[in-house]
Amino acid sequence: MLLRTEGRAGFVTLNRPRALNALTHAMVLAVDRALTAWADDPAVTTVVIEGAGERGLCAGGDIRAIHDDARAGGSASAAFWRDEYRLNARIARYPKPYVALMDGIVMGGGVGVSAHGSVRVVTDRSRVAMPETGIGFVPDVGGTHLLGRAPGELGTHLALTGTPVGAADALLTGLADHHVPAERLPALAGDLTRLPADEAVARHAEPPAPGVLADRRAWIDHCYAAPTVEEIVDRLFEAGEPAAKETATTLLAKSPTALKATLATLRRARTLATLEEVLDLEYRVSCAALTTADLVEGIRAQVVDKDRDPRWSPAKLTEVTDADVARYFAVPAGGDLGLAAALRAGDAAAREGSA
Repeated sequence: MLLRTEGRAGFVTLNRPRALNALTHAMVLAVDRALTAWADDPAVTTVVIEGAGERGLCAGGDIRAIHDDARAGGSASAAFWRDEYRLNARIARYPKPYVALMDGIVMGGGVGVSAHGSVRVVTDRSRVAMPETGIGFVPDVGGTHLLGRAPGELGTHLALTGTPVGAADALLTGLADHHVPAERLPALAGDLTRLPADEAVARHAEPPAPGVLADRRAWIDHCYAAPTVEEIVDRLFEAGEPAAKETATTLLAKSPTALKATLATLRRARTLATLEEVLDLEYRVSCAALTTADLVEGIRAQVVDKDRDPRWSPAKLTEVTDADVARYFAVPAGGDLGLAAALRAGDAAAREGSA
């Protein structure tokens, strides 16, 4: 972590460029401490988060550490998620402009520390994704909150497939607010040290190159409105669109259990009013995923051995039962996250204090 203040801005730089700035528990705690300090510092009027190097803001959490913890039956991942999700909620309610420079790869936990901010900037190099189903996991860090509010069924498509999107589609789906060409980021950072955040961004923002999702809305909305993953896949194969058929094939390579748990989580998230409620839900789901064979196997295949040939269990969508999915929503052994309850208690105390 690199922390600095310059002019009116506080800068958080995720500084693990060789690991694509993947988040560790210590990094999460360091960001939280900085935000706490800057919230009450009158000299800091804007907070900026960026990634070291040119490959991306952040590729997500340190999934090798999660893999080792899951294999050992440990509790380190649950503790990491507790603090990470609390940080996500803090970012969403931060009292000062929180500018996320979402350049390059922004995935998983990288979305969590950026897309909940109040000023979210993507570039022509941005690749934003929640790719969890490919490792036997479920979108977290408030990802189901964000994707559940995307237009139509675009969020369902991105949650299940893990497809990365560029600048235009990040704007379309509500994962970002502005597009700034990558070569202008240094000038933007400079302006943020002396100008209000909105004014600084407006100086550099411009329309992005066209995306692909807008032209695919018709078949995406139809196919992903199906009640089950099996029917979604059937509709994709029957849509008569090459891209839809390719998407069906993509889905069939993902963890069947993770796909069904993701669809159930996303649809529950849509019914919840606050990010805190969704993070509470996702915490249950993440803790449950930690005990599954698919999470260990998915990370092994994609990151550890890199054979790209995961052996999912169960191997087919039809073999995943309702009970298999229901266990993702049970209270974890260590208890719930409790963010929504804390928010309600804080609101109640504030009302009493103003009475």
